[in-house]
Amino acid sequence: QNNPQVCPYGLYAEQLSGSAFTCPRPTNKRSWLYRILPSVCHKPFKPLKEGHLTHNWDEVEPDPNQLRWKPFEIPKAAENKVDFVSGLHTLCGAGEPRGRHGIAIHIYVCNTSMLNRCLYNSDGDFLIVPQQGKVLITTEFGKMMVEPNEICVIQLGMRFSVEVFGETRGYILEVYGAHFELPDLGPIGANGLANARDFLVPVAWYEDHQVPGGYTVISKYQGKLFAAQQEFSPFNVVAWHGNYTPYKYPLDKFMVINAVAFDHADPSIFTVLTAKTTRPGVALADFVIFPPRWGVANNTFRPPYYHRNCMSEFMGLITGHYEAKEEGFQPGGGSLHSMMTPHGPDADCFEKASKAKLEPERVAEGTMAFMFETSLSLSVTKWGLQTCNRLDKSYYQCWEPLKSHFNPKCK
Repeated sequence: QNNPQVCPYGLYAEQLSGSAFTCPRPTNKRSWLYRILPSVCHKPFKPLKEGHLTHNWDEVEPDPNQLRWKPFEIPKAAENKVDFVSGLHTLCGAGEPRGRHGIAIHIYVCNTSMLNRCLYNSDGDFLIVPQQGKVLITTEFGKMMVEPNEICVIQLGMRFSVEVFGETRGYILEVYGAHFELPDLGPIGANGLANARDFLVPVAWYEDHQVPGGYTVISKYQGKLFAAQQEFSPFNVVAWHGNYTPYKYPLDKFMVINAVAFDHADPSIFTVLTAKTTRPGVALADFVIFPPRWGVANNTFRPPYYHRNCMSEFMGLITGHYEAKEEGFQPGGGSLHSMMTPHGPDADCFEKASKAKLEPERVAEGTMAFMFETSLSLSVTKWGLQTCNRLDKSYYQCWEPLKSHFNPKCK
């Protein structure tokens, strides 16, 4: 049974619910944790300075322009020791955690490990994309080593701590009010894209560790940070069972599907995970990747086409050079093309691809770009537009050399 009168080994039973009790069985998420002490044993929470973490989307006026950021700077440990929590910076977002609907995109930059402190998110799920430096994430369910070209998801309410091994940087997609899941495959059939068998969950690991000086438990609650003290490690779960867990996924396991005759398939074929809304086919957020693949389409302009979208698209680069903008878009940076803002390949890419000999070719070899796409209209924070000082104000110039090739006499 889940909750015996006396648990084996003198443990405490504690349920962690990731969904309402009465959710339909396919979406009902919960796990039972068997702990040395229950997580309720802590002093009262007190406000903690948030730094650059925010959900205030009205700090600055909206900006509909194409935005691109140079690689975000990582503080030097000799000058300023920054761990994962203090290194969180909100770049953009929309919605509101109290209403349980919205997203936020954060950048993390850190150079030191979290010591005797952990974080849990009461607002939503974190999808973490390491870009520079591996991270060892200790959770209540066990440990996960997550390296660049892998992702992990820490779901609502799960306590975790992050150990780093030098200067570390990455991206976070936070969703309020929904969990990530595999997209429906429709006509693709039973196999393809990200397969469930390639997702990994931790094996139970525990420490019976007292911290007389105080262990700090940090809660992200209604967009603010709060800290509570306790005398023991929260990673004291000896065993667990259930379907509500943290997990990781290696991006090189993604089964890529592509056009093999002509034209482009929509980029939705590269969706790894989605967080759905109640509107069929409309996502609160999608996590999409652009992995190495073959390009074989005949009589087709093969790079991404020029586009205006009813969704908002944030792109990041883990490694390599993105095919549509080989200059300027760098690993550790990002770009945001807001709702209905036009975007597409730069002038050099257009001219080169328009004249290229069409034969089978490897696309994006040695590269991994990704996209956080959302149906919400995103606002950029003051940190993103001003304080970080990484906004590339010359971005628009990459399209200025585009020229007219129109010839009304040409057939």
